[in-house]
Amino acid sequence: MNTFLKRTLITLSVIALGLFLYSVFVENIFEKRLSPKDTVKFELNDLKLKVFYNRPFKKNREIFGALVPYNQVWRTGANEATTFETNEPLEVNGIPLAEGKYTLWTVPRDSVWTVIFNSKQYSWGVNAEMKPMWDPNYDVLNIEVPVHKLDSIVEQFTISFDNSTDNLSLTLAWDDVKVSVPLK
Repeated sequence: MNTFLKRTLITLSVIALGLFLYSVFVENIFEKRLSPKDTVKFELNDLKLKVFYNRPFKKNREIFGALVPYNQVWRTGANEATTFETNEPLEVNGIPLAEGKYTLWTVPRDSVWTVIFNSKQYSWGVNAEMKPMWDPNYDVLNIEVPVHKLDSIVEQFTISFDNSTDNLSLTLAWDDVKVSVPLK
């Protein structure tokens, strides 16, 4: 076998081994994620909205006021920071929001949540001390929305778009709590 072919095979083998080791030890593609990734999309005429987030499970834990403390900024999911994208300007609860990509943060409370659209893109949702990586200097929009108590439990954190009454909203639900962010 000629020298060029040997070097090519060795290089390809090293690259393949590196990719395999990365996928096992860093991304761990063979193990089910505790908080799976999800993307939610909404399209109506020319409007395209998209939310990327991670969906933790309740697992018999007390969620709001415990696992997710009250009166503190939450990354609104698990793992990576939750992102919200719009290709057109929107009104969020009557306040203008320019087209673009934002990170979505919340401050849960018992009866009302603050929902924050932040222009900075973060590599992760929390730092090494488990504090949100959120920087308030990049907040574009803060609104307060009321909490709706649910009759049944939502086991896995869920973000969705609701346009069932021709009033578009971004809905967040987990445990026995649901909040809706009006979009127009």
